Amino acid sequence: MTALLDVRTLRAGYGSINVLWDVDLTVQEGRTTVIVGPNGAGKTTLLRAVMGLVKTSSGDIALHGESLARTRTWDIVDRGVVMIPEGRMVFPDMSVLDNLLMGAYPRSGRPRWKQNLERVFDLFPRLRERRSQMAGSLSGGEAQMLAMGRGLMEEPKVLLIDEPSLGLAPVIVDEIFKILADLKAQGLTVVLVEQNTSRALAIADHVNLMRSGRVLLSRPAAEVNLDRLHDLYFARETA
Repeated sequence: MTALLDVRTLRAGYGSINVLWDVDLTVQEGRTTVIVGPNGAGKTTLLRAVMGLVKTSSGDIALHGESLARTRTWDIVDRGVVMIPEGRMVFPDMSVLDNLLMGAYPRSGRPRWKQNLERVFDLFPRLRERRSQMAGSLSGGEAQMLAMGRGLMEEPKVLLIDEPSLGLAPVIVDEIFKILADLKAQGLTVVLVEQNTSRALAIADHVNLMRSGRVLLSRPAAEVNLDRLHDLYFARETA
C-alpha cells in the first residue's frame, strides 16, 4: 500500500541544533497515525518540518509520492496538509465565525465553505452556539475545538494535530477524543501527537514512539503493548 505521507531518513532542527535524526514516518490514507513520546522527543519539530516551518538538512518528505522539498508552507496547505498547532492559537479579537472562515481562505477550502461550516458546527455544537462570540473569551476546551474546526474548514487530506488535550479538563478531553474518533470513522487521515498514551492508543491505527529525536517504535496499534510502550517512553527499556 502506497503511503499518503511518507517521511524518510529526515534530519531537521533549529539553526546549528539538530533535533530529528533519520526519522521515518509512514502515514496511510484514511488511518489515524499517533506519535507519542516525552517532552523534547522531537514530535512537534517533526510536524513543523512536514509543514515546511523547520528547515530540513537531509532526507525527504513526500505527499502522494511527490516530494515537498523546498515547497512553501502555504503551498503545502493548498496541497492538502493542514496543521493544528499546540496551544490553540486562535485569533482572540475575531469572532468564532470569522476564525472558522479564516480556515476557508486557502483555495482548496473556498468552493465548499458553507458545507464545511455546517460540518464543523455538527461536530462542534458549542461553536454554533458561540459563533458570534469573540474567540478570546472562549474556555480552553472551546478554543481547542475552534482550532480544530478552523483546520477542518481547509478540507485537509492530511490533518496534523499537536497535543489537543494539553491542559484541558478530563471531561473536555473526553469530548475531544470522541471527535477524533468521529473523524477517524469518517475516513480522514490524521497524524496525532499526544502525551496521553492510553487515550491515543485507543483510537490509533498505527503508533510511533519518539525519544531524543528518533523513532524507537513503529507498529500497528493492535500489536502495541501499553506497558512496554510506557517502558520505552520513560527509557526503562531500550528498543
